[in-house]
Amino acid sequence: MKDFLVIGAGSAGCVLAAELVRRGAGSVLLLEAGPSDRHPLVQTPMGLIWVMGSKRDWCFTSTPQKAAGNREIKVPRGRMVGGSGSINSMVWFRGRRDDFDNWNVPGWSYEEVAPAFEAVEAALKPSRLATPHPLTTGLSSVFPETPPTPETESSGVFAYNLVGGRRNSAARAMNLGKLVELRTDAHVDRLLWDGDKAVGAVLVDGSEIRVSKGVVLSAGSVASPGILMRSGVGPKGDLEKLGIDCREGAPEVGENLHDHPGVGLHFEGAGSGYGLEAAQWLNWALAPFKYALSRTGPFASPTVEGGMFFNARGVDQAPDVQSHFIPFHLAHMGPRFQKKSGYFADVCLCRPKSRGRFSLASKDPKAAPLIDLGLLKDPDDLETLAAGLERLRGLLQAADFGTRRAPEVYPSAAVKGDALKEHIRANCGTAYHPVGTLRLGGPVSERLSVRGVENLWVADASIMPSVTSANTNAPSMMIGWKGAEFIAEDAA
Repeated sequence: MKDFLVIGAGSAGCVLAAELVRRGAGSVLLLEAGPSDRHPLVQTPMGLIWVMGSKRDWCFTSTPQKAAGNREIKVPRGRMVGGSGSINSMVWFRGRRDDFDNWNVPGWSYEEVAPAFEAVEAALKPSRLATPHPLTTGLSSVFPETPPTPETESSGVFAYNLVGGRRNSAARAMNLGKLVELRTDAHVDRLLWDGDKAVGAVLVDGSEIRVSKGVVLSAGSVASPGILMRSGVGPKGDLEKLGIDCREGAPEVGENLHDHPGVGLHFEGAGSGYGLEAAQWLNWALAPFKYALSRTGPFASPTVEGGMFFNARGVDQAPDVQSHFIPFHLAHMGPRFQKKSGYFADVCLCRPKSRGRFSLASKDPKAAPLIDLGLLKDPDDLETLAAGLERLRGLLQAADFGTRRAPEVYPSAAVKGDALKEHIRANCGTAYHPVGTLRLGGPVSERLSVRGVENLWVADASIMPSVTSANTNAPSMMIGWKGAEFIAEDAA
């Protein structure tokens, strides 16, 4: 019998499992619902465009979003070792210092989480993308004195957890094989209890796993609250409607769901970005060989190569939006792959005000959950996105794109004002950074224990009271490291 069961081999879970063992807290069994990450497309940076939407993605969708055209929004989540860190673009930002200070939770100020970031970065070795497209390099001219950081207006090539031109997820960097027992294709239905103590889990196939010291949920902002609810911890009325016995009434479980809402501009023009125009066919034919021999070329691109942080309204305040820049042609209509060249840049809110809710549609663990992202529920989010898109157009005009500059084709530069807001409602998506469903100070204590039960902790992005001001992969790993610190002390 192992000491600890960690459910979810994603960015947080891999760090936490390895760190628990390193700290001498006990032996660990790490469960992953999906398969291994040992697939060439997972390790190849550009491979994410094929992996996303495959069997290695849960392929969730939201409920109809009333303030966003009543559309169902894609919610990709990684379903393999590495979790969503195996299907993302590997962008590396800690967030802003005051993101953590504003959580106002003991133990989670920036000064208190900084050592965890440093420890994770020592293992992951994030660095600036080595071979960006010339368009991406040209972004540095917008705010030439400051490389990209959410702390201030800035632009340029982003940093990534890439090593040697290959994805370096937490699963790869933390030496899991030497430290923990990893079991794939182990989809958890619910937790096992002994009184109020969590002692293991029941898998979807009916098999049971028991451990001696406790269980950690690291399955993410969608799966972690789902497992907790199926185990009888959650809003009492909701659980009873589904025929689930309520062990611990916890009305906030599933609340506070939010993500970085975003919407983009599409540019098309011959000789601009990567694309399938005839002039690039030879380069594409050689691209696999170039990547295999030198880890360069388009296959070495994580697609999101850089971007900007800026204040949407251009006032002298901290950035409130982030732009992700993709030097590839992205079709805005018609077939996915077209014989064109182009590039794409979006605007995402750093600190959205809207909130949604996660809930179960059924107690069947294979049933799709109800994911209400609450997109644009707060009118301020729409106003800031619209202002951000207007300013982004001007900033891109200031970028040193030279002869590679292309015109905006969607929605087109003529779409402004109220028409631009309608465009946002009809096209807004997210940056795939869902957080908050088991927030610190709510269902989860500042030391990550689940309130009302024993020997049960949560360590993943679901515990964020509010999303950090940039991509969430690095903060998720930090949470895994902090979780191991707390759990090793508390379970001793």
